[in-house]
Amino acid sequence: MNQQLLAKTFVELADNLVADFDLIDFLRLLTDRCVGLLDASAAGVLLADRDGELRVMAASDEQVRLLELFQLQNDEGPCLECFRTGTPMAVTDLRTETARWPRFAVAAQHSGFGAVQALPMRLRDEVVGALNLFRTTPGPFDPAASPIAQALADVATISLLQQRTTQRSTVLNEQLQTALNSRVLIEQAKGKLAERQGVDMEQAFTALRGYARAHNRRLAELARAFIDDSEPLPGLGS
Repeated sequence: MNQQLLAKTFVELADNLVADFDLIDFLRLLTDRCVGLLDASAAGVLLADRDGELRVMAASDEQVRLLELFQLQNDEGPCLECFRTGTPMAVTDLRTETARWPRFAVAAQHSGFGAVQALPMRLRDEVVGALNLFRTTPGPFDPAASPIAQALADVATISLLQQRTTQRSTVLNEQLQTALNSRVLIEQAKGKLAERQGVDMEQAFTALRGYARAHNRRLAELARAFIDDSEPLPGLGS
């Protein structure tokens, strides 16, 4: 494991405890670093909205985002069980789980995944979502990597639950709802940019994210401007 990258990741996640941050970009950083650091081929984050319904908030690639959506639409899979129970789940071979999750297990295999690990995003008794790690090959997860994965999920959760007023639950609900609305805008912008540039959705997201970072802008704000054509955006979608 790259110890220098691990240390940098914890610093980046912890920095958001004291700074205003872009939640979508923050969660994408979490998924990207999980893939880069841990024994995972892909990663996704599910968060609960104000009604307690899970939503896909980040994914390391488009394939796992679609699989996470499939899991939610069919209401079955280890990531949902992890969120509902608040306990980690490790499925070392999805081929053996077709009776437990008949639709999800088959869909995951068709997507090229053979194992999945789901980790609760929680602070004490409050569970706000799940961090999900997918691997292409079946087999046990590295026992040394699992505590690190949970630690990354815990630090990310603390950032999500940071207290800026005494009414933490209200702040969290508003923050998550804003992020959900932002996610819709970003998906629309991805589709428009992908069509305009003739690239896939993942490449379109990378371009949007890179432009936002280069110009010190929030992803959602940039996405809205791009969708509405409300201002010139040199170098984006041209």
